[in-house]
Amino acid sequence: MKVNDERISILDGWRALSILAVLAGHLLPLGPKSWELNGAVAASGMAIFFTLSGFLITRLLIADPRVPQFLIRRLFRIVPLAWIAMIALAVATRADVGTLLANLAFYSNLPPAQLMHGGEHLWSLCVEVQFYLFAALIVLAAGRRALFLLPVVMIGVTVLRVMQDAPISIITWQRVDEILAGATIALLYHYGWLQRLADRLPSATVLVLLPLIILSGHPASGVFMYARPYVAAAAVGISIFAAPGFFRALFTSRPAVYVAATSYALYVFHGMLSATWLGSGETLVKYAKRPLLIAITFALAHISTFHFEARMIAVGKKLAKRLGTSRQPASVIEGILP
Repeated sequence: MKVNDERISILDGWRALSILAVLAGHLLPLGPKSWELNGAVAASGMAIFFTLSGFLITRLLIADPRVPQFLIRRLFRIVPLAWIAMIALAVATRADVGTLLANLAFYSNLPPAQLMHGGEHLWSLCVEVQFYLFAALIVLAAGRRALFLLPVVMIGVTVLRVMQDAPISIITWQRVDEILAGATIALLYHYGWLQRLADRLPSATVLVLLPLIILSGHPASGVFMYARPYVAAAAVGISIFAAPGFFRALFTSRPAVYVAATSYALYVFHGMLSATWLGSGETLVKYAKRPLLIAITFALAHISTFHFEARMIAVGKKLAKRLGTSRQPASVIEGILP
């Protein structure tokens, strides 16, 4: 099996776009409430975020299918900041032990949901970690070839969503097809099928797909909401090989790289700060505080990313290295993983 380990720079822009869409959907007034644009934009950002996660995690496992090393690197990337945030929220909200444990063990999104005030957005980390464990288990059982099971599971999850009338949900089995769609794109990319498809399409294709991602997150689109994983994955995948010059320049720019690098911390902190004085008050007062909330979110994210998370990532890589020399430079592939 050919292993392609280069870092794909345009994905920085997609990571930046995903977090900016989530921030906009959660923090900014995007028209009258009746338009329901905030939910649609936030859902679009999450769909892109999950697509990137599925794509990059699958590439990691293709490059190096050794499960212990994979899990150590992933857990040291996600868990430290997440646990600090969850413990802080538990103290602030006086959460019971069961609720705290459900969050620390990343199953608080499963029914009955046990999310804490200020940590409602952390449901997505539960979906992420559960996917890591599932992918690790199937690779542990059958090696790289087990990854071909992911597209099958993706279709099954989408069918289940339709059957359960769940166009958008925080429950893993009603949302993980967004991650699995990214995993499918990774398999298509690895074998060259994605490039052959993209080469037949005009570079403007991605510009057509972008508004469709937002549409697929809007309740007014009806059954098209079930296509959200596939539209997001198609846009991200095709852009790797076919994208207008200005689009590629924007998505690989220094600001995009910076926002992408801090995206995980931005995601964690924005929800927490929204539950404080910074996010309280009547409409006018609340939005008057938004510039300060956003500024503090970016400041904390910068500190966390470069002075805390970077150290935790380094520890995880050292521990993984002690288990044996990696066959591929996983850090190159990990690039912008959250």
